[in-house]
Amino acid sequence: IGNAAEHSTAVMAAMKDQMDLAMNVAIGSSTQIALFVAPVLVFTSYFVGPRPMNLRFSVLEVLAVGIAVGVVNMVAQDGESNWFEGALLLAVYLVLAIAFYFLP
Repeated sequence: IGNAAEHSTAVMAAMKDQMDLAMNVAIGSSTQIALFVAPVLVFTSYFVGPRPMNLRFSVLEVLAVGIAVGVVNMVAQDGESNWFEGALLLAVYLVLAIAFYFLP
């Protein structure tokens, strides 16, 4: 819900065949969350909660981020997109969802 406006902008741009804008909005939104919001939440937790949060990630989480970055880099490298690249992104998302569901 927090990035609904950005996601709707990306979808509308993709529907108008402006894939460069759609991909920039989608990738920029993810970068913003990863590099700004998560660390700010950690610093805020020192003042709000009874116990501070941390950014300790498991091996699977780090591997998932690495795979996601690699696949998005591969898709965004040529600046164009087609249905197969979209299906590839959905397949990676599905595989990661299944892995996180079954592994502790």
